[in-house]
Amino acid sequence: MAGSVWKFTLLGAAIVVSLTACAQDKGSDKEKPSVSASPKQVFSNNCSSCHGDQLQGGMGPDLRKIGSRYSAKEIAAVIENGQGQMPPQKQLNANSRKKLANWLAKKK
Repeated sequence: MAGSVWKFTLLGAAIVVSLTACAQDKGSDKEKPSVSASPKQVFSNNCSSCHGDQLQGGMGPDLRKIGSRYSAKEIAAVIENGQGQMPPQKQLNANSRKKLANWLAKKK
């Protein structure tokens, strides 16, 4: 139990740091992605500047095998609520956050 809490905290901190920087790169007037946007498009528009265009990491952590470490529910919680230095990703609507979390959870 303590190990899983620690892992979740570490994931959150890493995502927080990376998305904080990403969020600062984007203007606050950026449109919310449409409901029909694919998870890959959502990632490309909102996450790739920190996590890399192939999920390889950069300023943010490598997400290529994130699904082997965290469930979609855990990933969605970090995206929605933020954690550590990562702010909540309010520019994404609930459907986009869920689709993105499910897509990332399949990366194993």
